[in-house]
Amino acid sequence: MSSQNNAVIYGTEDILRSLCNSVTKVLTIATQSQIHYSGMVQRITKTCLKPDIGCFVLFDGGFSGLVVINFSASAAMELYESYMLHMGMAKGDLATTHTADEVSNVMGELMNQIVGDFTGKVDRELQTHITQNQPKMLVLNKQVMLSVDTNLDKPEARRVTFYTGQNNIFYLELAMDKTEFIKLNDFEASEAPDPDELIAQYHAQKPAAASPPAASSDQDELLRSLGM
Repeated sequence: MSSQNNAVIYGTEDILRSLCNSVTKVLTIATQSQIHYSGMVQRITKTCLKPDIGCFVLFDGGFSGLVVINFSASAAMELYESYMLHMGMAKGDLATTHTADEVSNVMGELMNQIVGDFTGKVDRELQTHITQNQPKMLVLNKQVMLSVDTNLDKPEARRVTFYTGQNNIFYLELAMDKTEFIKLNDFEASEAPDPDELIAQYHAQKPAAASPPAASSDQDELLRSLGM
């Protein structure tokens, strides 16, 4: 009985915290600026894509869910520019507006790294496996509700506020099945790979990678798939 009372339980907030830590770790390393998030989290009823750039990823497996990140134009451009300058690009060669395809592609690449880091932690820390689809990016001038939440049995949704190094704001939203992981046996999570090494490996494999995330040219088809 005491073992049940002392069981370690991981719920939605613990999974959300792990995801938020992946966001801050990947973006801080990629942009060489300090990304942080609010200590408060909002309970929400629906997830949605919002202007100026919305990005979403579906995941499935041990548990199902949806991750949405909504960037303002200023936050997206700050992250894009910092990342590209850190990668050695000249400032004069960078896109100058958030509506450029290159900005959407870079934000999708960063989103892919974030979710990849998160799924790796799920494998190590929760000892279950989830898979994700290719991140989808949309440059938006209006809000788009995502009805994918209805595919979850007992959906829970949360929103977290993030701050860039220059205090621009973006938002992460997570919708997932209501679930708990209860630790039955003690185990040690395998050591996490070095983030810098992961990013280097990602760029080394980039030429052979799958097609880039959906940019503005794909928006009509993507909106149709969302029922818009």
